Amino acid sequence: MRRILAALALFAAVLVAPAGPAAAAVTPMQIYGAWHCSNDACTWGATRTVADFDSQNHWLVDRGDGRPSVNVVVLSFVEPLKLLHLSNDATTVAGVPRGMTPDIVGYFTGRGVRVMLSIGGITYTDAWNSALAENAAQLGRNAAAVAQRLGVGIEIDYEENTSPNLTGLQAFIDAYRAALPYDATGANPAARLTIDVAAGDRYLIALNRKATADWLRTDRPVLDYANAMVPARQPSASAATASWQEHIDGKSSYAPPVPPLAPAKFTAGLYVASGSKVLPECNAFASSLQRSTGTFVQSAAPNGAGTTAGLLGYMFWAAERPSTRGIGTVPPNTCEGGMGAGATAYQIPIPMPALRQS
Repeated sequence: MRRILAALALFAAVLVAPAGPAAAAVTPMQIYGAWHCSNDACTWGATRTVADFDSQNHWLVDRGDGRPSVNVVVLSFVEPLKLLHLSNDATTVAGVPRGMTPDIVGYFTGRGVRVMLSIGGITYTDAWNSALAENAAQLGRNAAAVAQRLGVGIEIDYEENTSPNLTGLQAFIDAYRAALPYDATGANPAARLTIDVAAGDRYLIALNRKATADWLRTDRPVLDYANAMVPARQPSASAATASWQEHIDGKSSYAPPVPPLAPAKFTAGLYVASGSKVLPECNAFASSLQRSTGTFVQSAAPNGAGTTAGLLGYMFWAAERPSTRGIGTVPPNTCEGGMGAGATAYQIPIPMPALRQS
C-alpha cells in the first residue's frame, strides 16, 4: 500500500510540476555554398577547360557518393567599373572575367548547383564607389543583362565601411529589379539578387542598416537574402554565434539604430580555406565549427523581425585558390570530409528549394 501511495504521490507531483523549457524549433538549412576564387586568387582572369577545372574542384560536385557538396557556388569577383564600361582587356570580356564562362556555369548547374556572380569584394571597393558615382543605374542594367545571359544570380559585395554611396546602390538595385523582379519561387536564377554584410553589426554599419531596413524586410522584400561574411580570421563557436545574433537583435543603441534582421533573411559565413593549414570545415566535419554552431544556425529565434527560427544556412570562404599563398581546397586537400560530410549531415537539398520568406 505504501508503494502504491508513493507512486500516486509521485504521479501527482509530475502532473503539477512546472513544464521544462520547450525544445527550440529546428528549421532545416536551405543554403549551403561556397564562394569560389578560381586558381588565381579571385581574379578569374583566364579561360579554363572544364577538364582542368574539374581536376581541381571535383569535390564540389561529388562529396564521394555522386552528390554535390554544395547547392550554390558564388564566382568571385566581377570588377564593378569594368562591368559598367563592358570592358575588354587581357582578363575581361564585355565586363566579365574571362574565366566566368558558360562552360563553368554549366559545370555546376548541370548537377543541380545554383551559380551566382559576386560583384566587388574588398579589393574592388574603390571601383564600386567610382561605378556608382558614374552611372549606378547602368551598372544595374549591365549586371541584370549578364545574369540573364549566363543564367546566374548576382551578389552585391560592396565593402565601403566609412561612407557608402547608398543612393547609388539603391539606383543599382532599382535598375536590376526593373529588369528582373523579385521572385520568391527562385525559379529564375537571374532574379536572385543578394548582398554581403559584415559578420556582425559593428562593421559596414551604414550599409547593413540600409539593407536591413529597406531591402531585406519580410513584408516587402527587395533582395533575396544577405550573407554574413567571415570575420578577419576563423572565429570560435561562441564568437561566431554572437556575431550572427547581432544581426537578429539589431543595434537599438546606435544612432540611428540598426533594426533586427529576420533569421530567414541571412546566411552564416565560415572559412573553408585559410593559410597553410587544412581547416576542419574542409576535412573534419566532426570537429568543425559548422558542426558546433549547427544547432544555433538551425534554431536561432527571431527577435523583432521574421517568424521562423533558424538562419538560411552556411556560406564558406573560399574554394580553390582564394590567395596566392596557402593551400586552398585543391588536391590533395579537398573537402569531402568537411563540407561534403556537412552536406550529408544537414541533409542539404539539391537543387536549392524555394527559400523561406519569413
